[in-house]
Amino acid sequence: MSTRKLLNTLYIMTEDAYLTLDGENVVVVNGETTLGRVPLHTLENIICFTYKGASPAFMGACADRKIGLCFYSPTGKFLARIKGKEYGNVLLRKEQYRISDSLERSTDYAKNMILGKVYNCRWNIERTIRDHALRVDVDKLRTASQTLKDGYQKIPLISEMDELRGKEGKLAECYFGVFDELILNQKEDFIFKNRNRRPPLDNVNALLSFAYTALANDCANALESVGLDPYVGFMHRDRPGRKSLALDLMEELRAVSGDGLC
Repeated sequence: MSTRKLLNTLYIMTEDAYLTLDGENVVVVNGETTLGRVPLHTLENIICFTYKGASPAFMGACADRKIGLCFYSPTGKFLARIKGKEYGNVLLRKEQYRISDSLERSTDYAKNMILGKVYNCRWNIERTIRDHALRVDVDKLRTASQTLKDGYQKIPLISEMDELRGKEGKLAECYFGVFDELILNQKEDFIFKNRNRRPPLDNVNALLSFAYTALANDCANALESVGLDPYVGFMHRDRPGRKSLALDLMEELRAVSGDGLC
């Protein structure tokens, strides 16, 4: 069984930076000045907040090495993601399509993803109670934690997708109902009242939306690296231009890789 080593993510924050390839290294330049040089074999993802972009040779090197390369505007708006040639075999993707076409089989896969999501949301709450009991409303958090525990114990018994979506929505509402308690620093700037998006209306929701966008692209890169189609999902049904399977995969990662960073 093959294993995948988790490597580093390189963030390019200089607006006028340009990325080039020099041997086995990414070189970040600004005009005639070299800002940095990093070996490609140490990187898993590169996230650029620059309009100048990168050389075709460098983008091709990232695609060949399965290094995720995403471009955002300097203000954080997603622009593009570099995608290389397809990997894996067609039999794997055909089985993925067959599962997606069956609502019953899709529900079985989706249940596991939502179960992981709810469990990790509860884990976030329990960790806050354990580490910061003197700074938070413990009773409020424990009530929400028990609701999430009762909820994920019932998820394996669900047999229909609509019922699963309804359960997931109620448990997400419970989690975000206490999310403000999980924010411990800079409370004057980061106050959470409710989850909103497109566009996010406050600082916390802006951070969550950015974190989820980056996470979705990481999931899409991971799926493509093993030959799966990130656009054909199970819980998130087909929609042109939407990476449905990447959104499915990231459900259980939101709490630990998205919320935990905010």
